[in-house]
Amino acid sequence: MERIRVLIVDDHALWRRGVAALLGSREDIEVVGEAADGEAAIEKVRELMPDVVLMDIKMPRLDGLAAARRLKEEMPYLRIVMLTVSETDEDLFEAIKVGAQGYLLKNVDPDQLVTAIHQAQRGEVPIAPTMAAKILRELAAPAEPSIQALSPREREVLELLARGLANKEIAFELKVSENTVKNHLRNILEKLHLQNRVQAALYAVRAGFGGRSSEH
Repeated sequence: MERIRVLIVDDHALWRRGVAALLGSREDIEVVGEAADGEAAIEKVRELMPDVVLMDIKMPRLDGLAAARRLKEEMPYLRIVMLTVSETDEDLFEAIKVGAQGYLLKNVDPDQLVTAIHQAQRGEVPIAPTMAAKILRELAAPAEPSIQALSPREREVLELLARGLANKEIAFELKVSENTVKNHLRNILEKLHLQNRVQAALYAVRAGFGGRSSEH
C-alpha cells in the first residue's frame, strides 16, 4: 500500500507534534514534515511535495487561507484540509473559495481525522458536520432579490402597479406607450424572480410601495 504523504501546518508546536505522533503510528500515512506558519508551509510543500496538507487558519506571518490560496494557484492538484478551531461562516466559505479540499475542527476524533485524510486523497470533501450544515443552509436559502436591482423607471411602474393601476393607466401616468409598460413589467418580473403582475403588486406593497401618491 502506498502511504499518503502528509504535511502538518500549525503554529502550536505541541498540537502539531501530537497530530504528527498520532498519524506517524499508522502504516497508511507518512508525516513528511511540519510548518509553523503559512510562509513556511509554502516552502515545505515545494520541498517535500506532500499529498495532503493539514492547515490551521490563524497563524503568524501568513495565515492558512492566504497560504492555501497561493499553494492552490501554484499546485492545483494539492489536497489542503483546513484543521482549525474556527467555526465562523466567513472562514468556512473563504476556505472553500481558495480551494481547500476539506474543513475540520480541532475537536475531531482521531479516527475521523485519518478517514478525512483518505477522503481528501481520493478527491472527496471531508467537512465537519456542523460546518457542512452551514453550507447546506447557505445553499438552501434562496437569494432574496432586491428592489435595488430595478431601474428608477421600473420602480415607478412597480409603484403604480401596487396602487392597482392597469397597464394602460400606468402608460398614461408615465406618458409612455402601453407596450413600453409591458416591457418594463417583464423586466421587473425577471429581476425580482416573480411569475406575474399579481405577485409583483404584492411584492411592491410589502416593500412599502403601495399607497404612495404618484409624482406625476
